[in-house]
Amino acid sequence: MTVEQVSKMIDHTLLTAYATKKEIKNICNEAKVYGFASVCVNPWYVSYAAKHLKDTDVSVCTVIGFPLGQETSEVKAFAASDAVKNGADEIDMVINIACVKNNDYESVQNDISSVVSASKNAGKEINKNIIVKVILETCYLTDKEIVKCSKCIKAAGADFVKTSTGFATPKGIDGALLPNGASVYHIKLIKDTVGEDIKIKASGGIRTVRMAKNLIEAGADRLGLSSSVSIIQGWDKEN
Repeated sequence: MTVEQVSKMIDHTLLTAYATKKEIKNICNEAKVYGFASVCVNPWYVSYAAKHLKDTDVSVCTVIGFPLGQETSEVKAFAASDAVKNGADEIDMVINIACVKNNDYESVQNDISSVVSASKNAGKEINKNIIVKVILETCYLTDKEIVKCSKCIKAAGADFVKTSTGFATPKGIDGALLPNGASVYHIKLIKDTVGEDIKIKASGGIRTVRMAKNLIEAGADRLGLSSSVSIIQGWDKEN
């Protein structure tokens, strides 16, 4: 896979609470230089990023219900529609993890459907096809829950299953932090569940070329990265 092909798979991401306009402008410029698929920013910066990416092939991606997924479906749907009106091309929403733990998959699917509908309808009003990705937060879920949620995402008409926010802090019984973020194991599990009917975005903790390559080989169609530039610059050096 060439560097150019990989660049088109990257969502160049900056979602910290303290990101400045200068930093957002910088990642927009980097995305234009390297030809990334999108720039992923918090909703507050959607219109700002859209202005800097106007007349380019780089999409504007934003997050909804981030990072906990605990807003009501009505709030998520409104936020998604508002983001599209402000210039977002792609919506990455977080599932309601509490509903998963309550074994309430009807609510999980309805929550996703509300955001998919709001996003797609807002896009139709401006003749734009909006891509919706749904974040599982795999580190909080069992394999069985991941499979069930992936099926809900597919049934709700979303475009991508996404692994993680990158902001989760799972802990063991001793209080020590446990691993979070994307893993080859979870990508394969999701792929086996949804097949070719829906795409997969790996995100969270992807900091090396080798890890990025492994995730793509496992079935990831998109990568959410904050270390996009260093990975692209080192792509051909990794055998």
